[in-house]
Amino acid sequence: MPVQASNVLKEYLRTVESALKQGNATEHTHRPALEALLEALGGQGVDAINEPRQIDCGAPDFIVVRGTVPLGYVEAKDVGSDLGRVERSEQLDRYRESLANLVLTDYLEFRWYLDGELRLSATLPRPGRDGRIRWNDDASQVAQLLTQFLQADIPLKATPKDLATRMAGLARLIRDLIERTFGNENETGELHAQFEAFRKVLIDSLTPSQFADMYAQTLCYGLFAARCNTPAQGFTRQIATNALPRTNPFLRKLFNTIAGPELDPRIAWAVDQLADLLARADMTAILEDFGQRTRREDPVVHFYETFLAAYDPKLRETRGVYYTPEPVVGYIVRSVDALLRSEFGLTDGLAHAGKVKLTRRVEAPQSRGTARPSRAAPATETVETHRLQILDPATGTGTFLYAVIQKIREQFEGNAGAWPGYVAEHLLPRLFGFELLMAPYAVAHMKLGLELEQSGYDFASDQRLGVFLTNSLEEAHELTGLPLFTQWLAEESHAASRIKRDAPVMVVLGNPPYSGHSANTGAWIAGLLRGHDSMTGEETANYFEVDGGPLGERNPKWLNDDYVKFIRFAQWRIEQTGHGILAFVTNHGYLDNPTFRGMRESLLRAFDAIYVLDLHGNSKKKETAPDGSKDENVFDIQQGVAIGIFVRRQSRERSNDHRARVFHADLYGAREFKYAALQSDSAEHTEWRELSPSSPSYYFVPQDGALREEYERSWKITEAMPLNSVGIATGRDSLTIHFSENDAWRAVEDFSALEVEEARQKYRLGKDARDWKVGLAQKDLIDSGPNPGRLTPIHYRPFDVRFTYYTGRSRGYHCMPRPAVMGQFFHRENIGLITSRMTKGESFAHAQITREITEVICMSPKTSNNGFVFPLWLYPRESTDLLDTAPREKTANLAPGFVAALAEAVGHAPSPEDALAYIYAVLYAPGYRTRYADFLKRDFPRVPLTRNRALFERLVAIGHELIALHTMQTTLPRITRYDVAGSNEVAKVRWAPDAAGDKGRVYINDAQYFDGVPQRVWDTYIGGYRVAEKWLKDRKGRQLTYDDLTHYQAVIAALARTLELQADIDCAVDDAGGWPLH
Repeated sequence: MPVQASNVLKEYLRTVESALKQGNATEHTHRPALEALLEALGGQGVDAINEPRQIDCGAPDFIVVRGTVPLGYVEAKDVGSDLGRVERSEQLDRYRESLANLVLTDYLEFRWYLDGELRLSATLPRPGRDGRIRWNDDASQVAQLLTQFLQADIPLKATPKDLATRMAGLARLIRDLIERTFGNENETGELHAQFEAFRKVLIDSLTPSQFADMYAQTLCYGLFAARCNTPAQGFTRQIATNALPRTNPFLRKLFNTIAGPELDPRIAWAVDQLADLLARADMTAILEDFGQRTRREDPVVHFYETFLAAYDPKLRETRGVYYTPEPVVGYIVRSVDALLRSEFGLTDGLAHAGKVKLTRRVEAPQSRGTARPSRAAPATETVETHRLQILDPATGTGTFLYAVIQKIREQFEGNAGAWPGYVAEHLLPRLFGFELLMAPYAVAHMKLGLELEQSGYDFASDQRLGVFLTNSLEEAHELTGLPLFTQWLAEESHAASRIKRDAPVMVVLGNPPYSGHSANTGAWIAGLLRGHDSMTGEETANYFEVDGGPLGERNPKWLNDDYVKFIRFAQWRIEQTGHGILAFVTNHGYLDNPTFRGMRESLLRAFDAIYVLDLHGNSKKKETAPDGSKDENVFDIQQGVAIGIFVRRQSRERSNDHRARVFHADLYGAREFKYAALQSDSAEHTEWRELSPSSPSYYFVPQDGALREEYERSWKITEAMPLNSVGIATGRDSLTIHFSENDAWRAVEDFSALEVEEARQKYRLGKDARDWKVGLAQKDLIDSGPNPGRLTPIHYRPFDVRFTYYTGRSRGYHCMPRPAVMGQFFHRENIGLITSRMTKGESFAHAQITREITEVICMSPKTSNNGFVFPLWLYPRESTDLLDTAPREKTANLAPGFVAALAEAVGHAPSPEDALAYIYAVLYAPGYRTRYADFLKRDFPRVPLTRNRALFERLVAIGHELIALHTMQTTLPRITRYDVAGSNEVAKVRWAPDAAGDKGRVYINDAQYFDGVPQRVWDTYIGGYRVAEKWLKDRKGRQLTYDDLTHYQAVIAALARTLELQADIDCAVDDAGGWPLH
């Protein structure tokens, strides 16, 4: 060890020893000594910076720099700390994955990490019993470690994956720093001003943590884009702004503000580390890899997805950031190109450069603080503009615009010299993209800029790319009276708004996000969905109406899905232009879900031709190919998707009865098969089947027209029994649902008496939700007594009645108690039908009967197939107190029209009980379930009426027997045995066949079983549940009582008799002439 290093270390140890002997040293005590040691070993120009404000916000204790270039980082703990434990902490994990050159020390032991891996460890002598630190030659290893740390040659990042992964680590660190700095800053600080700007102009629901995420990703991709245009020599944060491409003036201004000289030093050190990482990246190799496109994977976007997966895997799902596979993009782009030629006579397709004259409004100049000019009579002007303008309103990383450019370039083969002029004069002025999220926006600019540069176009001018940071679904904000930073955002949004409102966009294409819980709740798009355009003041198409009347949906939330809003926006934009093409790949739910029937009718009225290529792949529905083989999604998502292409021809008057022609095709199979089929195909060559959508459902999927007409002549159950609702949503079944009345009461007494957090922990209730909170649940119990009179049975699953405490108050002990319907059962004699509105992924077996209040997923674990309860009897209530059960005259929940139609059909007015029995028998008819299977998937069941009195009476008799069976009112002989004594504990439930094969044993554990259970009974489903299996599995870990054992045997007997009665129903129908009923 050099003498100088030896002397420096000895001086360091003397200082540490002296501080320790005083007896009150902390980790802060030794920082000056460590600072001196690092600077002495580093030599001239090296500074070890210890800034408490930065440390408070999450920075390591020391940032070691030479001039402005970071060399490494040191995290110091108190002498004697367990560095092994610290090494495993979240803090060190965060530093190791984001900081390439790091030392961890307790001032005597030193551990050096390079690229996250432990390279060296060394230890200085520790104090003896007398407090003295005695020198030994092992100290030379510490000098060697620190010298290598200060002179570290950090490996270049030469592959996109390596760089993306390391960038992600730094992005997480920067995000956390921003969030902590934001929390420590007062409300007038710079970060708060920027946060308010983004919240006001782009995302009004933005939270500080989301802002920190947006900020971090913007810094990462701004620096990355700048580095793509800058040599490694001398690349720093300070020069990055000037290196950003001129194609994105907004990003240049934005980046200068958030990463320029005024950047908060508590954040700046980490951003400088990111700049240093990029300076050391082999960008030549990385950009070369970007150019090596494969058939289905754009390397630029793959780089972003690699980054995102390492940065925050959940973010990809919540933001709907899914790269659209190239075969899907290619199919859509080729289809649009072909339809422009065939439907509009544009022989150059997407490359069409022709111009037209149009009249557009002129914005009046605004003075600071003035209101928006009146829309009554805006000034106008005539301008010449391109006829074919193209917009991707959710452009993401620019995949569709990229494909459009490539498609257009095909026409310049052999004519490359004309390409640069074409780009400047006829491409950039008519190609637009809107994006709400900063990181994809930056990626899109970088990707499209690189593509155009590589194609031979020189961005010598300041002409920008037409990709804008904006919310497609909101009106632009005013430009006046805003702080400068906010005004830049507003100007970007306003420029996009002019395109949205005034440009004659003829093609809208892309892959909009899918989110049932949409954050896009702006007034303009909400109004547009409901038929009012606040931008123009006009009344327009209404997705919440069908055939001139309201949908009548109690919970039409799926119409507020983001993809529906984007389709509505695109439809509006094409209607404003008067003609054009809308081409999206989206969730395929709108094709046949009944909630979307108003949307489908609106699209039929707005367009002339609709092409739907259903790509299926819905794992939620457990879709399979027609031949039974596996059906896979083209995306890495569960929701099935479809390509929808909507063509509106040249402007012409449309009559009230105008409807588009609809063409449909299916594509099933493995993902690779679908990719291959899409790769070279387009709408021009797809084998289409023409559909004839009709009122009231307007399905965009194939239907048997005659069968549909037959089925829709029947009575929809909601029309026959008007009062109904889904079952109770408890919010927390584990707390509110119990096997016995005593257990239910004990839980109420105990839970209501605990402190909120104690109750949350004891009952494992997790975080509060919007509609269920521990405190509100306790308050509901206390306000109601608690009163044991509120204990009640609850129909929980098929043949599984349990107990709960019922107050009827929403967002209380139960999340959604549905008192209007459940109040008809609470301490009342009643009976009701349970069925489902749809049966996604399940064959229709969705009919039960109940005498109790009912839980919402009693019918199926799929929320789309929730159980709806239809009480037979209605009790008038003169009080809001559910315990007021004074006798009152009841009326039947049967529509007068239905009663009259039934009486006319069978020649007399049947009793309400007979009417319900008839309905129940029809719903259990195997022939009914098979014949109308396709319709039963999509909406409430319909009940056909027979005019055959004998058949009616036979079905009524069977229906009554089924009702008695399913409410356990009938005692049947046992058909099973339970021969082996034991613990009766349910462990592993399974059915095993006997020697004959038609019956078998249902084991509850290795030794005990129910014998003589027919396989067809074991395989019987009610709704989405295999009843004989479900009842036992729900009791796993419990010991079955005598009553449990006898109940289960009674259930097996009831299921066996149900199967016999179902066969009797089909025989009775066949004897009367078969289906349809006569």
